[in-house]
Amino acid sequence: MDRSLEQATMRKVAWRLVPFICLLYFIAFIDRVNIGFAALTMNKDLGFSSSVFGFGAGVFFVGYFLFEVPSNIILDKVGARIWIARVMITWGLISGGFAFITGETSFYVMRFLLGAAEAGFFPGIILYLSYWFPVRYRAGVVSLFMAAAPVSVMLGSPLSSALLAMDGILGLHGWQWMFIIEAIPAVILGVVVLFYMTDRPEKAKWLTDGQRGWLVAEMNAERASKQVAAKHSLMSGLADPRVLALALVYFGTSAGLYTLGIWSPQIIKGFGLSTMEVGLLNAVPPTLAVIAMILWARHSDKTGERTWHVFIACLVAAAGLMLAGGASSVIAVIAALSLVNIGISAAKPPLWAMPTMFLSGSAAAVGIATINSIGNLGGFAGPWVIGWIKDRTGSFTGGLIFVATLLVISAVVTLLVARSGRRAEHTRATTAH
Repeated sequence: MDRSLEQATMRKVAWRLVPFICLLYFIAFIDRVNIGFAALTMNKDLGFSSSVFGFGAGVFFVGYFLFEVPSNIILDKVGARIWIARVMITWGLISGGFAFITGETSFYVMRFLLGAAEAGFFPGIILYLSYWFPVRYRAGVVSLFMAAAPVSVMLGSPLSSALLAMDGILGLHGWQWMFIIEAIPAVILGVVVLFYMTDRPEKAKWLTDGQRGWLVAEMNAERASKQVAAKHSLMSGLADPRVLALALVYFGTSAGLYTLGIWSPQIIKGFGLSTMEVGLLNAVPPTLAVIAMILWARHSDKTGERTWHVFIACLVAAAGLMLAGGASSVIAVIAALSLVNIGISAAKPPLWAMPTMFLSGSAAAVGIATINSIGNLGGFAGPWVIGWIKDRTGSFTGGLIFVATLLVISAVVTLLVARSGRRAEHTRATTAH
């Protein structure tokens, strides 16, 4: 009876929450990386060098870093419904405001403000999922949520290319139309969140009494089982060395992810293709990544293994970046970028299943936000260094090798975190006896 109740409950929760949060992340990611397509024409219109563009694209993550932890703490206190709505409405308005930038300073300021506005969304959703899904379901659910990122690139690439073709309508450039039109859904969905999202299982009137009772009891039992091993206090989430180590792992994966989102259109464009051809080809690698991510996360959940799933995926992404740096044809660069997409996308769900194995409560809220905020500084470092090296060498190769090195470091640190966790478990077991 319990098994059938569990299956019915989790199926209803998944259908209610997962498609909606995937849609939110889909819109968020388009607004975060559409700058990569705008650059195809905007850089020339505004006179931006590769260094200026790379720094401006990356400064998003400085605002993100500064406001991430406070934002997640507020979400834990006031509830996901109100805070996620606030995040979406403000980032939508700021994203639309990019249509009116006039030079370097306004570009930098708006990217910083966009990062500050969006801070808390991603770790807030990761925390939110931990309220609703037992740990045995979590990597699989996170993989579906995170699949929205490659899907947004897959669908957003040709869409952004098409919007760039609106150049001249009502006296606006195509990139201005792209920012305005792609910002509207974020504001609309921010309002929808207020009416659709439920903060906790205890408030889920759309579950039957039996389903709600089972889920509340299951999540309470899971939290109780972590009372001895898991850390709960706010300071624990900041001070645990494993949190800082996972932030370093995430730093490398973020550098790779935003190298793709921000620079891949220009890398592909370098082979002499039209804007629409770039949009269509740029959609191929994330299409493959979605499939790989979901299958890899399910395998991680089925085996209960996280470390090697992260390690192998990071090395695959690093290899892809090295190959992309030496690619001499469109086919070769698309194949290499596909490897990068597959590796980075596959690494993230098992990586995000790791912090809640040793943190809960306020520590989980702070720990997840800390990992995401520090780790996402890789989204500043990768794109900025690539632009800087591109201006000095005329090639993307050196920058791609730099990001590949960061991913190798991520792989090694993942093994060190696992080793530290095994030592801690051994110590607790020895003390208990």
